[in-house]
Amino acid sequence: MSASRLAVPKTAKLLIDGAFVRSESGRYDRVSDHAEVHVGNVPRASRKDVRDAVRAARRAFQPWQARTAYNRGQILYRLAETLERRSEELAGRTSELRGIDRGAAHRELEAAVDILVHYAGWTDKLHAVLGGVNPIAGPFLSFSVPEPSGVVAVLAPPEPDLLGLLAGIAPPLAAGNVVVAVLSERWPLLGLDLGEIVVASDVPGGVVNLLSGRTAELAAVLAEHRDVDSILDGAADVELSATIAGLAAHSIKRLHRIGPESPLGLGQIEPFVEIKTAWHPVGA
Repeated sequence: MSASRLAVPKTAKLLIDGAFVRSESGRYDRVSDHAEVHVGNVPRASRKDVRDAVRAARRAFQPWQARTAYNRGQILYRLAETLERRSEELAGRTSELRGIDRGAAHRELEAAVDILVHYAGWTDKLHAVLGGVNPIAGPFLSFSVPEPSGVVAVLAPPEPDLLGLLAGIAPPLAAGNVVVAVLSERWPLLGLDLGEIVVASDVPGGVVNLLSGRTAELAAVLAEHRDVDSILDGAADVELSATIAGLAAHSIKRLHRIGPESPLGLGQIEPFVEIKTAWHPVGA
């Protein structure tokens, strides 16, 4: 390659319904690294982009829920495999953008892969842990089964960008939900890179939708959208959290908040699961 040849800059795009798209508004935000050097532009998603993403997620919900739990686990594990293969590249970009030590960036990526593997293992265990046959006095069989709540809006924390995003989207996906995620406003580039990994990992279109832009603007639209069933708030903004809670109350959405020290496991999955109990007569 000629020394004078210019590199082809990457065009960052939203991920909606399995396709990479620009914001319908044509707006964009400038992204700077830790030294305030301009390193790229990202689409600034609009209300219309949010509606498109929620519509795509709703279409994808029933087919994703209908897959076997084992198959959903396989897909999440495939996502972990693909992320692992690109971890060297993404750790380098994390270090350059945020100005953190390369070793620390590697540890973040390793933790992100581990989160996906962890929740991939939960998919086929939820029925055994959360469901079961209920002991009752009478000629009836009563049993409970967990079901996903539906479309989950995820607000990623400002940082760690990729690790925080995956900690938010993995638990709802493991339970059979679909996700519309708002990326870190300060560090959106790696979140948009995750879109390429999602598409390459057999995740069906519409199951994961990724939006960059102004968190407060997009969060308010998602909180009042009546086709969003639950919200996972990791944005760590007290004022925004209060606004979201008020808007979500109008349509009785579930609201779950996580922080950087939130433990992994069933406690992060349960907020996005409904327990359905059925009764059936037995005997005479």
